Amino acid sequence: MLKTVAFPSSKPAIGSPKRILGAISLMVMLSGCAVGPDYKMPSLFLPDHWSSAEEVTQSAKAPELSAWWRRLNDPMLNKLIEDAVAGNLDVATAKAKVREARAGYREAGGKLLPSLNASGSASRSKSASRSSTSNSSVTNTFQAGFDSNWEIDLFGANRRNLEAAQYGMDAAEEDLRATLLTLIGDVASNYAEARGLQARITLAQQTAASQRETESLIRNKFEAGASSAVDIANATGQASNTEANIPSLQISYTQTVHRLSVLTGRAPTELDNSLDKPEPIPIPTLPIPTGVPADILSARPDVRLAERKLAQSTSLIGKAEAARYPSISLTGNIGTSGSRLGDLGKSTSISWSFGPSLSLPIFNGGQLDAAVEVAQAQRDQSYIALRSSVLTALEDVENAIISLAQEQIRNEKLAVTVASYRQSASLLRILYDTGSTSFLDVLDADRSLYSAEDALISSNLAITTSYIALNKALGGGWDGTINSETPEIIDTDTGPHAIAPVSQRNIQE
Repeated sequence: MLKTVAFPSSKPAIGSPKRILGAISLMVMLSGCAVGPDYKMPSLFLPDHWSSAEEVTQSAKAPELSAWWRRLNDPMLNKLIEDAVAGNLDVATAKAKVREARAGYREAGGKLLPSLNASGSASRSKSASRSSTSNSSVTNTFQAGFDSNWEIDLFGANRRNLEAAQYGMDAAEEDLRATLLTLIGDVASNYAEARGLQARITLAQQTAASQRETESLIRNKFEAGASSAVDIANATGQASNTEANIPSLQISYTQTVHRLSVLTGRAPTELDNSLDKPEPIPIPTLPIPTGVPADILSARPDVRLAERKLAQSTSLIGKAEAARYPSISLTGNIGTSGSRLGDLGKSTSISWSFGPSLSLPIFNGGQLDAAVEVAQAQRDQSYIALRSSVLTALEDVENAIISLAQEQIRNEKLAVTVASYRQSASLLRILYDTGSTSFLDVLDADRSLYSAEDALISSNLAITTSYIALNKALGGGWDGTINSETPEIIDTDTGPHAIAPVSQRNIQE
C-alpha cells in the first residue's frame, strides 16, 4: 500500500530561495503579454475583373506565370535569363540583404535570452613598511567569476522587436523576388529589342541595296538617252537617305547588346559575338490567361514586400509603446578569489549575489510618447505605400492589356499595308518600264513600302514587349531555387594573427 508523506509546511522567509523562485515564476508569466497593436492584413479594394480584351487575354483562367519566357520558344533568351539570375549584381545585392535580415533576426532573438559572461584576473603586489623596506611583503591575488543578466520582457518590447525582424526578413526575401522579376523582364525586353533592331538593320541594308541597283539602271537609261538627270538625282538621294538610317540603328543595337551583357554580370562587349547572327523576334502565342485582380496580392513581389513592411512597422509601434512601461532585469554573479590558484573554488572563497532590478520611466520630456507617434506615422506611411503598390500593379496590368490588344490590331493593319504597298511598287515598276508612269511615282512607292515594312517590324517587337510587360505586371518572375546563403567574399585567416601596416597591404588582395 502506498502512503503519501507530506513535508512539514513552513512560511518562507523574505529573500529565501522559495520566495525568489516564486517571484521569478510570476515575472515569467507576466512576460507573456505585450503592448501595441497586433498586425492584421488590411482589407484592400480590388475590382472583380480586368478590362475586356478577349482577343489577347483569357481572364477566366489563372495566369501561367511559371517560366513564362520559355513560351517564347527562344533558347538564347532562356540561356540569357539563367545567366542573369546567376550573375546579375542587383540580385547579388538583394541576396546579401537577405543574409543581413536573417542575421538581424537571430540577433533580435538573442535579446530574449539571458547573457552570461566569464571573467578572471591575476595580480601581484608589494607593500612596504613605513619604517623599513626590509619588512615589505609580496602578495598574489587570483579572481574568477561569472556575471549574468536577463531582461524580463514583461511588456513585449523584445518580442515586438523580434516580430519586426521576422517581417524584415520576409521583406528582404520579397525584395529579392522583386529584383528577379524586374531583371527577367529587362533581359527579355532588351533581347527582343536587339532582335528587332537586327531585323530593321537587315531591312534597311536590303532596301538600300535595291535602291542602289535602281540608281544604276537609271544611269544606264540616262546614258542611253531614256532618262533624265532628275531621275538620277532622286534615285541617288533616296538610296543615301535609306543608308543614313543604318548607323543610328546600329548604335541602338550595340547599346542594347551592351545592356544585356551588363544585366548578366558580364563586361559590355562579351555578348557581341553570341548575338551577332540575326534571329527573328520571339513572337508570343495569344491569347494568354490573366486571372482576376485579386491574384496580384499573392503573385506580385512588390505588393508582398509592401505588405511585409506594413507588418514590420506595426510591430515597431509595440516596441516603442513598451518603452513607456517599467522594465525588470534579473542580475546575478558568482565569484571566487584567493591568494593561490588552489584557493579558487573553495567554499570559503566563493561569493555570490542575485536579485531583480527595476527601471521605471518617470519624466523624459515627452520623448517616449513622441517615439510612439513616430512609429504610428511610419505605420501609416507603410499602409499608404501598400495601397499605392496595389494601384500601381493594377495600372501596370491594365496598361499592358490595352497595349497588347491595340498593338495586335495595329499589326494586322500594317500587314495589309505592307502587302498593298509591295503590290503597288511592283506594278509601278512595270508601268515605268513601259513608259506609262514617271520615275517619281516609283520612288514614292518604294519609300512607302520601306516605311510600312519598318513599321511592321516595330509592331512585331511592340507585341512581344507588351507580352513581356503583361507577364511582369501579373507577377511572373523566377520560381527556381536561389542560394542566398553563400557570401560574395569569403574571409580567411580571421583568427588572431599579425597585421601589417595599411601602407604595406595590397589593395587587390
